[in-house]
Amino acid sequence: MSDMIKNLILWVVIAVVLMAVFNSFGSRAVRSDATFSYSQLIDAVKAGQVQQVAISDNTVKGKMVSGDKFKTYMPNDPHLIDDLLANGVEISVQPPEEPSMLMQIFVSFGPILLLIAVWVFFMRQMQGGGVGGRGGAMGFGKSKARMLDQDQNKVTFADVAGCDEAKEEVEEMVDFLKDPAKYQKLGGKVPRGALMVGPPGTGKTLLARAIAGEAKVPFFTISGSDFVEMFVGVGASRVRDMFEQAKKHAPCIIFIDEIDAVGRSRGAGLGGGNDEREQTLNQLLVEMDGFEGHEGIIVIAATNRSDVLDKALLRPGRFDRQVVVGLPDVRGREQILNVHLKKVPAADDVKIKYIAQGTPGFSGADLANLVNEAALFAARYNKRLVSMVDLEKAKDKLIMGAERRSMVMDEKEKKMTAYHEAGHAIVGRLVPEHDPVYKVSIMPRGRALGVTMFLPERDQYSASKRKLDSMISSLYGGRIAEELIFGWEQVSTGASNDIERATELARNMVTKWGLSQRLGPLAYSEEEGEIFLGRSVTQHKSVAEETSHTIDEEIRSIIDRNYERAETILKENEDILHAMADALMKYETIDKYQIDDLMERKPVREPKGWDDTPSSSGGIKSDHWDQKDTDPSIGGAAEQG
Repeated sequence: MSDMIKNLILWVVIAVVLMAVFNSFGSRAVRSDATFSYSQLIDAVKAGQVQQVAISDNTVKGKMVSGDKFKTYMPNDPHLIDDLLANGVEISVQPPEEPSMLMQIFVSFGPILLLIAVWVFFMRQMQGGGVGGRGGAMGFGKSKARMLDQDQNKVTFADVAGCDEAKEEVEEMVDFLKDPAKYQKLGGKVPRGALMVGPPGTGKTLLARAIAGEAKVPFFTISGSDFVEMFVGVGASRVRDMFEQAKKHAPCIIFIDEIDAVGRSRGAGLGGGNDEREQTLNQLLVEMDGFEGHEGIIVIAATNRSDVLDKALLRPGRFDRQVVVGLPDVRGREQILNVHLKKVPAADDVKIKYIAQGTPGFSGADLANLVNEAALFAARYNKRLVSMVDLEKAKDKLIMGAERRSMVMDEKEKKMTAYHEAGHAIVGRLVPEHDPVYKVSIMPRGRALGVTMFLPERDQYSASKRKLDSMISSLYGGRIAEELIFGWEQVSTGASNDIERATELARNMVTKWGLSQRLGPLAYSEEEGEIFLGRSVTQHKSVAEETSHTIDEEIRSIIDRNYERAETILKENEDILHAMADALMKYETIDKYQIDDLMERKPVREPKGWDDTPSSSGGIKSDHWDQKDTDPSIGGAAEQG
């Protein structure tokens, strides 16, 4: 509200100045309120009809012999006085009206004041913000951190789910902020800084706000990029100002998001050790050493690139505690879904456990987006509640991409896509240790003409050599099915992504994971170089030509072996390949239950995973979800063809 009042006063001043300037010019302009024209005045004077006149500047006011009054304006006419005297007119002369002193000041200094006011206004807009709106025309060096006091910050640990270990790590900080004497009387010191590391969307910022909300202390938040400006010394000045403000509000928490924007290792920039970013980092290091534990200031930073941070930031006394906020496991995903589903009207058929099991690799932000997409689907069809089918559709959209129903394929292209996806599914079902097939579709989604989805049965943190070989085999299943049915000359470009991913897997098996018997458990990097501004500016071979040749041979051997295995599987099950392609042509999308029928060479059941008839509760009734199923819908990697 204060900023609004200031802006209003500024515009009022500008309006007053403009009015003064316009009035000053208007006073000198020719007016149009005369009772008759100047030529009529001359005629009346010569006819003896004018008794008296009063001249002031270029204005002539007078009285007629008949008693009528008049007013007119005259040009610079030296003969008027002679005509008036010759005809016996009484003449009086009045000095021009002088403007007031205030008006003279406005007229004299108005343009300058206007320019200054406009400059101040725009500088405030560019430099606005800061703690408590402390930006302004001269506020370059003021901190742009926003402060939330304990009344504004309502986030607590109850709002954070899926990262129990991270919450345990930071509970000690909350306890210290609530009762610092408990630690100080034993000589203990709470960590001055905590670095939250984890993938995007895992809740690092939310957890930091929850710490402040639980401790009921002020919370300063700023992004790393807010420190650095084009003006030299501004970043360092803002760091100093931020810590000064924090000391005034201690105990408190300072949260720096994306600290890698300012905390990257020094010595790699264009300006050597003197560029603006490094000066800002140096000031941050000094400030974190400049306050004692009893001041009650805890600095929390978040990044997903801890590997690029300067080592001085991570030493004890600064960010001496790293809190890993990783992707949630199945239990964590269930807790996160519980938090978000409380914000939407959910139907009785929603099984949170099944959704959590079917979303491995999802972050907290992904799960929030999933619930939001499901709510949008429900609203699109005018439902009162968000049902399980809406959540299923939302997961399909997030994992496989949005359906492109407007894209029409001809019958030949559609049939080739059906065989391609069927090849992926059959090989994936029959090779060992491969993730189960969840869904196969020839409905164009995203940039793919068709999708084969494989769903892991549980969260996986590593993969065996056998599983990697099986993944390569299933990736080539689509290409082999095209060649087997349509011939070599008719093979399409649809397998380009499959071939790229299979080759990358084989290369990593040889050069990164040590899964080659010929080369042994040793990592090989074929090219090394110094990374500068995102590009490798110096490159040199780190392996001998003979070793590089052996690496290529091993990659080729892995690919050939798995290609031949996939080809053998499809030739032995060609009848299933034809049946699955026919089912895809008929239904466009088949689920794992229909795939089970096809693999057992049984007639394909009609798709009945979800009944499209709304139930009395506003949701959608389910056939499959009532069964005892521990491997529900989505997750894993999509094989796109």
